[in-house]
Amino acid sequence: MENCGGMDLAATLDCGQAFRWQADGAAWHGIVENRSVTARMEGDALILEGASETDRDFWVHYFALDVDYPALLEKFCSGNKRLAECVRWNPGIRVLRQPFFETLCTFIISQNNNIPRIKAIVERLCTGLGQPLEGGGYGFPSAETLAALEPEDLAFLRAGWRAEYLIDAARRVAGGQIDETALRAMPMENARAVLCTIKGVGPKVADCVLLYSLSFWKAFPMDVWMKKAMCQLFPRGVPVSCRGHEGIAQQFIFDYARHHLPSGQKQNPHEKCMPNNQAGIDFAAKLGYTVGRIKT
Repeated sequence: MENCGGMDLAATLDCGQAFRWQADGAAWHGIVENRSVTARMEGDALILEGASETDRDFWVHYFALDVDYPALLEKFCSGNKRLAECVRWNPGIRVLRQPFFETLCTFIISQNNNIPRIKAIVERLCTGLGQPLEGGGYGFPSAETLAALEPEDLAFLRAGWRAEYLIDAARRVAGGQIDETALRAMPMENARAVLCTIKGVGPKVADCVLLYSLSFWKAFPMDVWMKKAMCQLFPRGVPVSCRGHEGIAQQFIFDYARHHLPSGQKQNPHEKCMPNNQAGIDFAAKLGYTVGRIKT
């Protein structure tokens, strides 16, 4: 696929939004909806070894190649100097459109976890319960497969309390209470509220599903790094220049914060690292996060 708008595979596939891609030199091997491919870049062209030409539209959708990222990033950079600094640090990041149930499960697993352990749990889940694929590897298990199990049946995952949440999510999806098509048709706030009815799913996991699977580009997941970034880099709140695509901007802010802001600082448990002005506090509250002011 030609003209990929400056996409960087390593930056995109290893930034914490997807957990089934593994690096193999300059290439990346992954399995998406029972499609096993090896991806690599040749200049600005994306090469997918093992992909069928009939699946071209599928991969264009998955990698969001229909989004004009050069124009979008130019808008980000021209509207806010600090946001421009974040974008220019790693401009090849792209936000994927991942399978809904897989994204829901992987971000349930991601809670209070690190990327290597998340990947290991997801791999055990697929190997243990997924469909074997031609040429090796396993697909992600269906909601129906997980819904038929009990939390104790997932002991082999070594995922702890997350097993109960996975089963609840699977049963709600398999039973139709959580419907991907219906979620896509809802206002974002309503879709977030529905996702938060799943056991163990709060605003952060819900926003990850909204952003990384359902293409709600305004969804703005907040974790420790993002709270710190908004506190230290954007005390006035999210820049106006990324309005409508706040979630995409978030990915650049997140990556920049991880590499440039100091880590290991203890935070007063009674204070939240959020913007000190009312605009920033109101924005976070709208997302469903409990916020407070920080000392200056």
